[in-house]
Amino acid sequence: MLELLSPAGSPDAVIAAVQNGADAVYMGFGTHNARRGANNFTEEEFVKAVRYCRIRGCKVYVTLNTLVGDRELDAAVELARRASDYGADAVLVQDLGLLRVLREAVPDLPLHASTQMGIHNLAGVEAAAEMGCTRAVLARELSLDQIREISRRASIETEVFVHGALCFCHSGQCYMSALIGRRSGNRGACAQPCRMQYSMGGRLDEYPLSLKDNCLVDHLRQLEDAGVACVKIEGRMKRPEYVAVVTDVYARCIHEGRAPTPAEREKLEQAFSRQGFTQGYLLDQKGPDMLGKREESDRQAEKLFAAARRAYGEGERRRVPVKFYVVARPDEPVVAAVEDAEHNRAMLLGPVPEKAQRAGMTAESLADQFAKTGGTPYYSIGTEARVEPGLFLPASAVNDLRRRLITELKEERAKLPERRDRPMPPMPEGRNRYAEPARIYQVLTAGQLTPELAALKPDWLYVPVEVLGESPECVEPFQKQGARIAAVLPRVVTDDQSEELRQLLRAAADCGVEDALVSNMGHILLARRAGMQVRGDFGLNVFNSHTVELLRQAGLRSVTASFELRMAQIRDLAKAVDTEMIVYGRLPCMITEQCVIRNSAGRCSCHVQNQLTDRHGSAFPVVRAFGCRNVIYNANKLYLADKREDYETAGLWGARLLFTTETPRACVEVARSYLGLTDYRPNGLTRGLYYRGVE
Repeated sequence: MLELLSPAGSPDAVIAAVQNGADAVYMGFGTHNARRGANNFTEEEFVKAVRYCRIRGCKVYVTLNTLVGDRELDAAVELARRASDYGADAVLVQDLGLLRVLREAVPDLPLHASTQMGIHNLAGVEAAAEMGCTRAVLARELSLDQIREISRRASIETEVFVHGALCFCHSGQCYMSALIGRRSGNRGACAQPCRMQYSMGGRLDEYPLSLKDNCLVDHLRQLEDAGVACVKIEGRMKRPEYVAVVTDVYARCIHEGRAPTPAEREKLEQAFSRQGFTQGYLLDQKGPDMLGKREESDRQAEKLFAAARRAYGEGERRRVPVKFYVVARPDEPVVAAVEDAEHNRAMLLGPVPEKAQRAGMTAESLADQFAKTGGTPYYSIGTEARVEPGLFLPASAVNDLRRRLITELKEERAKLPERRDRPMPPMPEGRNRYAEPARIYQVLTAGQLTPELAALKPDWLYVPVEVLGESPECVEPFQKQGARIAAVLPRVVTDDQSEELRQLLRAAADCGVEDALVSNMGHILLARRAGMQVRGDFGLNVFNSHTVELLRQAGLRSVTASFELRMAQIRDLAKAVDTEMIVYGRLPCMITEQCVIRNSAGRCSCHVQNQLTDRHGSAFPVVRAFGCRNVIYNANKLYLADKREDYETAGLWGARLLFTTETPRACVEVARSYLGLTDYRPNGLTRGLYYRGVE
């Protein structure tokens, strides 16, 4: 049966989830989680919550799913150690370096790959398994067929979001909140810019990035048949009453193997929706019908929440089945035991039975007494008794024995697992380069690959693999000038698109390309199978030295430092493998499964310039990506030509100029300015986050 995983943003939400049928809850402990704005648990609250859950047979998963800097790793690992010591059943992780450290420091604590890791194909799941994860949370953008293809073949469990808010961008790849307001979604501080108003050539009254909430309650059986192990409700920022209502509906549908009733559907809508729900990704029906914005809640919702609050606050609704055992013999203390389905057991000696003056106790009368477990988290499924005739125990003695057995069983169920605790692995060794960083140019289109740009003799040229497949001749001038070419793989490649990518990689290899730039752990295998050396792009979110080391061990020849790092953090990275940084260009804010262009215009017009304009008048270019996805780029261009000394003394192997919407002439002008040949500066420049950092 599917495991139902519910959100717990507060102690009250834990009770709401457990009492309404959740098989597991996920919660934040400390600050290193993707919902730092939630009421994350103090140590005392966490201990109480875990005990509460363990007694009632509910698992606890802890969210440590943010990027962690070198100076934060000790604290993050200590949080994981304490969570493990207090009985957490697993930890969710995004950061590859933190994953590496936890695997060494708390080797018996199960690790789950967060959706922030961007797992959207089978190779991504297998990469997570190789890194030590026992479960992978799949990308929310996958269809049922894609989920089935992955789950049936995966070597570890898969988990799927079935209800709640949908991010517009692929998880772990959204940098918009960070770039425009220093609040990083990868650090748990997202300001939700996708819920704001934007214009695409019209009036500023549109919400083209705001998706309706996901609701897959009608497809639970299909997900189970597809091989999914766990279904997850989003909502750690939601109130406990919301958790209660949604968990109750999903738990009933799962346990009773049925679709929701009309009344249950109405409850879900009243609890929270954005102009209804969507199943667009699961059913592979992407488009404007998936868009919606939040409307004010009505009185019916408040009535629903009040009823839910009363229901989970009145007493035990979540009860564990137990069986009692009793042996009563003359002149010997009564022996009584209780056992649950997991073979947790408590056994006690009671008083010596008296000789019955009238009718003696029987197996049936004892069963009736032991069945009185009201007010506890348990209910009796029977009593197996061996009672010799003519014996008697007062009802008060039997009740006391039952109460003591239940108390002992509680303690047995609450016992904490014994797990090994090891030292953290040492900081990886690395070496800073003090030579001038390699000059790397990255282009987006074949038109930007001009002889004039080639004449500036970059050391490396990064070209989209699609451009190499369609126009291999365009890189020849650069090869003649000695530039080494790397094929840039798309950041998202689902299993049904992998054959197309393999063909593009073969075409790139045929024109002499030996290197591939990947943004996802699941793409390493695709590049290797094409015979390419693998290099790491920004999508791998290299935020600490242990991530660099993990990627070195995975065979990568170079990595790209996250552009959410400050310059000082990049300088301090232990560079176990060649490390580069982006020093120019429009940084990507989002990569979207939706085609924003087609949603707005009703047709595909990727060949012309498209842009989103926010309420401040800032224009964000929207560009087509592989698979008819979109990349939304920052309104301002990162420019560091006048900060050359800063990045040239950061120990880097390479400095990359990222050309996106620039004209061919502008590409040349920018490249010349970084060579100190002109005073060219773009309009609307930014220093990015290298000097400001992120929250």
